[in-house]
Amino acid sequence: MANIFISLSGEGRGHATRVRAVVESLRHEHKIHLFASGDAFQFLRPHYEDSEVRVQRIAGLRFHYTPEHRLDFTRTGFAATRFARRLPSLVRMLGRRIESVRPDLVIADFEPALPRAAKNCGVPFISLDHQHFLTTYDLGSLPLKLRLHAAFMALVVRAYFQGQRENVVSSFYFPPLRRGVRNTTQVGVMLRPEIVAAESTNQGHLVAYWRRTASDRMLDALRDTGREVRVYGLGARPSSGNLQFQAIDERRFIEDLASCDALVSTAGNQLVGEALNFGKAVFVVPEERNFEQYINGHFLAQSGAGEWCEMREFDGRRLNSFLAQVDAYKSRICPDRMNGLPGALAAIRRHLPGSSVPARELVGDGNRIAA
Repeated sequence: MANIFISLSGEGRGHATRVRAVVESLRHEHKIHLFASGDAFQFLRPHYEDSEVRVQRIAGLRFHYTPEHRLDFTRTGFAATRFARRLPSLVRMLGRRIESVRPDLVIADFEPALPRAAKNCGVPFISLDHQHFLTTYDLGSLPLKLRLHAAFMALVVRAYFQGQRENVVSSFYFPPLRRGVRNTTQVGVMLRPEIVAAESTNQGHLVAYWRRTASDRMLDALRDTGREVRVYGLGARPSSGNLQFQAIDERRFIEDLASCDALVSTAGNQLVGEALNFGKAVFVVPEERNFEQYINGHFLAQSGAGEWCEMREFDGRRLNSFLAQVDAYKSRICPDRMNGLPGALAAIRRHLPGSSVPARELVGDGNRIAA
């Protein structure tokens, strides 16, 4: 039995659902310690209360949005500055935890403090997230403007941490790797046991997931479909015509997603992959100024499994046009490729004591290896 420390970003639910899938597969053979902030901590804590899995709250970066539902660069930048000032003390605290427990492996899902502490303490660590696609994937098929944004975001990703033994990139799309990148494993999204167990049916309704970004105009577009729409992310409220506003409930959301005709949502990697796993066509509307989501939208459209548009372009006409072509989108989906959990678990086990696969030494910037 190994001791494994896992840290994750607290922004949104994608990181938390990804990590939970991994934890559920490892918890019965290894001792797991989770370190999370924000939404991720709130999501994970109820699952592991009174269990052998330890969940500890840590400080984390929080994104801020304008009243117009755009990513607020100024407030988010100030939040990042405050977090950067707190980061050294957080790394020291986590270093003390590492020295006390001496984990066999650290796994980081786009969280900067724990891998830095692991590096300081000489404990091996790997990256398991979506964001490292920015440093490892060939993005040459994207428009020039998005490639420039991706290059800038890649600098941020590299600044989070370096020295990982391996990058495990979880994504619903699989472009070639950049030339020279070798210590990277491409896998699909991490599917929770409840997702794997659910049966895909079609009961005719739509599922919408908006998080904090839904405007009245976007809700009007959903109304214009005339279809029953089960809306998540905005909290429970009275129904409005064909819109049913649901509180976040993991079991019910999975049931609704598995039985819907199509998903309309922001362009988070994890949720899109879960929908494609069920064979559902997807229409994504990236959060404004969230360029990672714009990239996800482009790759979704390139796959032929769905469509995307910018928030200001989203209306009933665009949505109804998408719904008229749902069967064509569904015919292009390869659900079997979406489950990345087996590949991720194999990568994790390569770095645990007793593995028959020799550990590899990293050199350079953490994106190349030498045998």
